[in-house]
Amino acid sequence: MHPLLAPISWIYAIIVKFRNWLYDEGILKSWEVDVPTICVGNLAVGGSGKTPHVAYIAKLLSQQFKVAVLSRGYKRKSSGFVLANDSSTVFDLGDEAFQLHKSQPNITVAVCEHRVKGIQQLMQIQPDLQVVILDDGFQHRKLKCGMYILLTPHDKLYVNDHLLPWGRLREPVDAALRANCIVVTKCPNEMQPIEQRVITSALQMLPFQQLYFSSIRYGNIYPLFDNVPSIDNIKTLRPLIVIGIAQPEYLINHFKELEINYHVLEFGDHHQFSKSDISKIQSKYKSYHSNCIITTEKDAVRLQACKYMTEQIKSTIYVIPIEVDLSSQTENFNNQIITYVTENNRNR
Repeated sequence: MHPLLAPISWIYAIIVKFRNWLYDEGILKSWEVDVPTICVGNLAVGGSGKTPHVAYIAKLLSQQFKVAVLSRGYKRKSSGFVLANDSSTVFDLGDEAFQLHKSQPNITVAVCEHRVKGIQQLMQIQPDLQVVILDDGFQHRKLKCGMYILLTPHDKLYVNDHLLPWGRLREPVDAALRANCIVVTKCPNEMQPIEQRVITSALQMLPFQQLYFSSIRYGNIYPLFDNVPSIDNIKTLRPLIVIGIAQPEYLINHFKELEINYHVLEFGDHHQFSKSDISKIQSKYKSYHSNCIITTEKDAVRLQACKYMTEQIKSTIYVIPIEVDLSSQTENFNNQIITYVTENNRNR
């Protein structure tokens, strides 16, 4: 973040604040739809943990309600409204939406750039739909959601950041006042109460806003392709970690804590793997004398779709899943989500 970019950020702030004022005053129309809508978003660009939180909420609500997840399908090769089905690919949906469709096939997943039209399409296709979860869309003011969940990483709180291009924020800090609840994500597993109090004070939330702290829990690795043996003891690994996500440091730190010999090959967020990338992966795998390749679930769906994958890589590549852990706050968070959907459900 370079301070010389501050004047540009001030101009950007004026534009964004004026746009928000137009929506707040009703000069620009915000549309409401006849189904409970939950928006999971953030104020900053980059990874804040939206996908695992969306997956968590979708799994929670699918136990009682008919759920759909709507995403814009970032970096997909399709356009317009696309409903996920058995023949969908990562190129149709984008990596995040496809990953969710693959991991929770019982949940309706769709992508559309225009969120209002996307929800209207979903309601036509599924008349008994009871809740829609928006994967990102906090800045999509054309749609007025019933519940807004704002995410902010523990080590990159929005209150300590600046607007683009000086910082990472897409909106001024006061935009957080639209949120019903704020989740501080990627927290340390053993977070001290005093640190929670410091963060609570820094965020300066309104009385009606609820605050939660979530951390990442890594699951057991599993092979990406069929007919590849599972690995029981991760301590025996010398992995090459292939990673193309916004904030890879959290996963890298996880492997540091495991105290195993690893190497990292980084790509950009949402990177589409090419023939030269596969050659590079294979070359690094050999030169580092690795005995396996480990990647994230989001990277895995793009690697699996890459037509240049070799049989050698297929036989050595494993996936490490992640889940959201709200620890002692799990029950309160779940109740707030379920209560909102129950009280606003047209089919109750």
